[in-house]
Amino acid sequence: MSEDQILLKGKSVIKIEGDAVLSLIEHIDQSFIKTVRLIEESKGRVVFTGMGKSGIIARKIVATMNSTGTAAIFMHPTDALHGDLGMVRRDDVAILISKSGNAEELLQLLPMLKRIGITIIGMLGNVFSKLAKECDVVLNVSVKEEACPHDLAPTASTTASLVMGDAVAITLLEIRGFTVEDFALLHPGGSLGKRLSLRIEEIMIKGIDIPIVNENASLKDTILEITSKRLGTTCVVDNNGILSGIVTDGDLRRLLEKTLEIKNIKAEDIMTRKPKTIVKTLLASFALQQIEKFNITSLIVVDKENRPAGIVHLHDLVKLGLQTR
Repeated sequence: MSEDQILLKGKSVIKIEGDAVLSLIEHIDQSFIKTVRLIEESKGRVVFTGMGKSGIIARKIVATMNSTGTAAIFMHPTDALHGDLGMVRRDDVAILISKSGNAEELLQLLPMLKRIGITIIGMLGNVFSKLAKECDVVLNVSVKEEACPHDLAPTASTTASLVMGDAVAITLLEIRGFTVEDFALLHPGGSLGKRLSLRIEEIMIKGIDIPIVNENASLKDTILEITSKRLGTTCVVDNNGILSGIVTDGDLRRLLEKTLEIKNIKAEDIMTRKPKTIVKTLLASFALQQIEKFNITSLIVVDKENRPAGIVHLHDLVKLGLQTR
């Protein structure tokens, strides 16, 4: 096979599977609405089952539903016939995935599910199959052709089933008003979880570790505060503890470029007034966005009276893996 033929084959597979996905739009009909309503109104979980590649797709849809607020489990049809059927409850909804709609294991399982009394939905590639006749609702995921030239390996058909599952899951997400905060609760681990859940008050430098000097502090004392707290900056406050400015290493360098007469200079003489601030209840990821936006290294966390309550430094945010890009 030449390089051109390799490229053509790759593009052909993508086109076949892309066409299969687009054809699903015609199958988003009353059956889709019924499926969504049945799951929405159910007090139980969505029990997915399927053999072979369909089972793998079922597991992926289960993962998507669980992460977007719809409780779901996977049950292998063979294991179900040997005891795992005990995980199914009357309030559950079952979704059977099959390209042919004639999978023997699913046909054996069907009477058992009916005996329990749960609603059965078929996500099927053949709407005239044996399974289709026995299901309460049928989602049509039929495809014109598989990408496999022998029409054997499930390719376009599994892609279609996966996309239909995503369509159901995301529609349910919208109906239930599933928020970013809800998503964060289900994804506490890794950088994603941190970006969605970690708040500034949990990671900010606070208490005696906050670099702070009075407006009347000498340049020497200001430098000592910056040096001792090792943040390259210090907050400047008035006699009431209200934030009035910030002094950074850069401010000190710019001062020395202008003059060496520094004996009588005070913190208020070199501070940057109206520094960038933030409140502790916001997400830590937002602090990083602000730092990147204004090209600074620190944000002062202030309380309701505009007193310094903490400080957030770029290095700490990066160490936490909160990079936005």
